[in-house]
Amino acid sequence: MSGTRFFVEAFVTMFVIMDPPGVIPLFLAYTSGRSPLERRRIAWQAAVTAFCLIVVFAVFGQAILAYLHVEVAAMQIAGGLLLLLVALELLRGVSQPSSESMRSNVNVALVPLGTPLLAGPGAIVATIVFAQQAGGRPGGILALGLAIAAVHLVLWVFMRFSVSIIRVIKENGVELVTRIAGLLLSALAVQLIINAIRALLA
Repeated sequence: MSGTRFFVEAFVTMFVIMDPPGVIPLFLAYTSGRSPLERRRIAWQAAVTAFCLIVVFAVFGQAILAYLHVEVAAMQIAGGLLLLLVALELLRGVSQPSSESMRSNVNVALVPLGTPLLAGPGAIVATIVFAQQAGGRPGGILALGLAIAAVHLVLWVFMRFSVSIIRVIKENGVELVTRIAGLLLSALAVQLIINAIRALLA
């Protein structure tokens, strides 16, 4: 697989998992009543938090799997099933945060925005699988690194300009994009499982 194709596959998969358009209503809900300056600060903190977590699992995820004696195919099947659950959640719609969680004194940039909403189980599993597929190849590692950075840059842009974006595409537009992302992710999840089964039968 070429570096460009690998970059596109990793970027698209992580984009639909993290769902930047779907993050907008949640980001606005959790930052309700905050000043524009505070919202900008929370936006970059959440993106940086998610980026750091994903990078950690991209670097050390394979070592963890080796320690647990888990094969790549097993991780691909588990990851595919997990991504399918995430896709079903996107297709059903994004749940709104409770008023109690919005009033919490916890830094929302770290929890729940940074994790688990952005760097959640689906994104972590996908990162480990892609890191394994890169196979230590410099081109693959570079492509994966660029894909991770690009996705988090997009996430930051969507959160940073969430108020302006919601005015343009409205809530119905966000919901439509979220549903499309769920459909694409479900197809990617099934393909991941098919590839793993092929590898086991080969």
